[in-house]
Amino acid sequence: MSTQEITPTSNLQTLPTTYRKEQYTLWQILAIWLVAGAPMWLLGWVAYPAMSAGLSPVDAGLLRMKLLTAGLIWQFVLAMIILYREEGNIRLGTITRRFWLNHPVSASTGKTKKALWWWIIPLILLVAFLEIALRSPLIDAWLKIFPFFADPGGNSFEAVFAPENRAQWFGNWSLLGLFLTSALFNTFLGEEFIFRGVLLPKMAGVFGKGDWVANGILFSLYHLHQPWGILATMPADLVTAYSGKRFRSNWFPIIIHSGQSVFFLFLILGLVFGMA
Repeated sequence: MSTQEITPTSNLQTLPTTYRKEQYTLWQILAIWLVAGAPMWLLGWVAYPAMSAGLSPVDAGLLRMKLLTAGLIWQFVLAMIILYREEGNIRLGTITRRFWLNHPVSASTGKTKKALWWWIIPLILLVAFLEIALRSPLIDAWLKIFPFFADPGGNSFEAVFAPENRAQWFGNWSLLGLFLTSALFNTFLGEEFIFRGVLLPKMAGVFGKGDWVANGILFSLYHLHQPWGILATMPADLVTAYSGKRFRSNWFPIIIHSGQSVFFLFLILGLVFGMA
């Protein structure tokens, strides 16, 4: 029996032995997490400080975006390597099946139910509320516990979008191209393919019905390249992971995760067209 035939609420003990064997062990989960995250951590904390020395704040911000985009592209490559090793090919149909890129599935019947797509609206609103209402207090609480995780400065893109720098982006299509590439791999082909595509469908063997909780926490902890926001993003990360498991469709996490990209896309389009 394939994993596509198992409903999201199945108890591991009731699953066929062949399915249980397809699930990852704890060490496999942690190994994938490490291999996906380590390049981002090295790029953020080793390569970026070394390469940004002497650069202007704007150039340093663009450099960081390029470096982290390279790390996100690596995650896509890793996802394809894992897929090929497990399935023997990386055809579109295989990606769709293995990564749950399908219409939502009813938890009660195990059948596709397109009407469930309406759930994406309240989920997006919930995640937006969590990020707006809880981000600042959670960052403050997190840094009181781990003050060494504070943003050392120069790690955000504020300088790139500062009012005094906006004029230089008029007609600068390279900025738009860089952002679109980064966004594509950030909220779709990179992070989501690894965490929700590769990992989420195969974590029940270790975590049972709490696999989405473990997935959301691992996703938050992976952001060690910007550790000041780990706790602040965790509530939204848990909702995002739950949506993929609850509806057995990873289009939900992809769409929810892409909300931030849509916001920045309009901002950058405004800069490029001279409207911001």
